[in-house]
Amino acid sequence: MRAKTKGCALLVAAFLLAGTGAAGSPQKKDYLSGIEADKIRDAEGPSKRIKLFLEFAGDRLKKLQYELARPSADQRRPERLNGLLNAYAGCLDDAAELIELGREKQQDVHAGIKEMQAKAKEFLTYLQEVSTNGPERDSYKETLDDAIEATKDALAEASKAAKEVAPPPVRRKN
Repeated sequence: MRAKTKGCALLVAAFLLAGTGAAGSPQKKDYLSGIEADKIRDAEGPSKRIKLFLEFAGDRLKKLQYELARPSADQRRPERLNGLLNAYAGCLDDAAELIELGREKQQDVHAGIKEMQAKAKEFLTYLQEVSTNGPERDSYKETLDDAIEATKDALAEASKAAKEVAPPPVRRKN
């Protein structure tokens, strides 16, 4: 009986050790494809990453627009709509976090800030339109409200960062 207990304890310890190794490594966001995660990882500098997250957010909204435009009696449609809105908000939140981090570290994120200010305004306009005129709004209203809030927060962060981030250094000619 005692040998069984030791064997179980060793087995549990092995699973725990294996689990901590996976948790310690950076994980792919569940709303990014493998290719998208690789692009983010390979991008040089925070502004490039911000632009990529905004591109991916825009892709989610295009898919949402397509999904809303097509007639469907599919039972999984609300799940897809909510998933797209959650993925959009995740991408936008990540871009805003990169702007905040760049502001705190005084990194050159000017290009990312400008991109956020331009794209997020477009995104917000579309989301507000869907909020008033979108079909089947009841099935995704809460997630849509969260996406609108995430967009407003991202715009606020970009505005704050635009005021606080030091201008890039000026190169003088000798």
